[in-house]
Amino acid sequence: MMKRKIMIWTIGMGLSAAVMAQEPLSLHACMEYAVAHSTKKIIQDASYADALIERRDAILKAFTPTVSAGTYAYSNFGRAVDPETNTYISSTSFNNGYSVSGSITLFDGFSALNNIRISNIAVKMGISEEQKVEDEICLAVMEAYYNVLFHSQMVAVMKSRIEEARENVTLVRRKLELGQKGRADVVQMEADLADREYQLINSMNQREDALLSLKALMLWPMEDTLAVDMSAVKEPFTGTDNCLESVAEIAGFARENHPSARIAKGKMEQARYELKTARWQFLPSLSLSGGWSTSYYTYPGRTDYTAVPFASQFRNNGGEYVQLSLSFPLYDRLSRFSSLSKKKNGLRRMQAEYEQTLHDIESEVTRAAQDSQGALAAFFQAEKRSMVQEEAYRLNEKKLMQGLISPIEFRTVLNDYLNAQAELLNARFQYLLKSSVVKYYQGISYLNQ
Repeated sequence: MMKRKIMIWTIGMGLSAAVMAQEPLSLHACMEYAVAHSTKKIIQDASYADALIERRDAILKAFTPTVSAGTYAYSNFGRAVDPETNTYISSTSFNNGYSVSGSITLFDGFSALNNIRISNIAVKMGISEEQKVEDEICLAVMEAYYNVLFHSQMVAVMKSRIEEARENVTLVRRKLELGQKGRADVVQMEADLADREYQLINSMNQREDALLSLKALMLWPMEDTLAVDMSAVKEPFTGTDNCLESVAEIAGFARENHPSARIAKGKMEQARYELKTARWQFLPSLSLSGGWSTSYYTYPGRTDYTAVPFASQFRNNGGEYVQLSLSFPLYDRLSRFSSLSKKKNGLRRMQAEYEQTLHDIESEVTRAAQDSQGALAAFFQAEKRSMVQEEAYRLNEKKLMQGLISPIEFRTVLNDYLNAQAELLNARFQYLLKSSVVKYYQGISYLNQ
């Protein structure tokens, strides 16, 4: 646990240095930053620390006694029993006592041992809970990161189209001056330019909104600039099916190793031990206790009385005791029966939840594998469509300059081309996201991909 905290601190320091340098953050760096600064992670760390403390307490309760010490002092005025003669006297007295006692439970229906097992399971569940929180954070950051890349690239595409539109407007204006184009053509081209500039503003707004979502997930300061690494868009991309295992193999691995499955299994095991504890509570309990005590007394109101020295009384008045207690539960308003019935119901509930969790994991694995393969097929199709639409766009752009098509017809072609570009980007990022989910179910965490 300490090594884990040191690693997170080191990651935080490294990312802080990157922030100071204002370097673009990769997807991996964003996920690390989000995990290191997540309040959900801090809350789960605190819960895990509580589980460790509860395990320690369970061990100490099972194998160590309880020890207590006490003292008292009081003065008595009036009639009282003289400790020396056991007769009533009327005098002021002072009494002082000291005691030490201890006790340990020898048998309590194996409740202490079962509590140790339950606490050990809770510690293991805490580790799984931490991993689950990290995975959820990383997946959410990944989705937000790809949204930022998508809208950032769409802004770049729209800017390039706007530059082309401005060049076309300039060219049409020159042709208008030469008498080769009419005023209507110029107005239509200017309207097309205004339409593209409007789309650019919308794309920029969507990019800023996606960036805010990413900042919120990372707990990044809203007033600071967050630059993301665009190399994932600029690098050549060739989609390949990385799912070499069958869906059944991936599902079988996930059923055993997925954090949700381990947590659900841990809860079921805890319920089973709680049921065993409830059944053993009908047996008697055995405990051992012992103690030592001493006292000191004097009569400060009597001039004719000389008190025995404190040290002598402390030594001579001392006494010890040893006690073995056996307790039989006879009648407690059926509370033990009620507890047993509740624990049985709790075990059935946890078993059902465990089965439901395994079914959900299997469904998620199947869906993730299908989504990954579907996203890959969609990417290849979108790539073909984009290439065809780009060629159509270039050809119709030349036709527009030659006056063979109207600006309205060209706008339709342009919109088809932009939609094809957007769908290609979306298919690319959807495949990256879905393939990461498949790798996750294969046992590779998002931070290790």
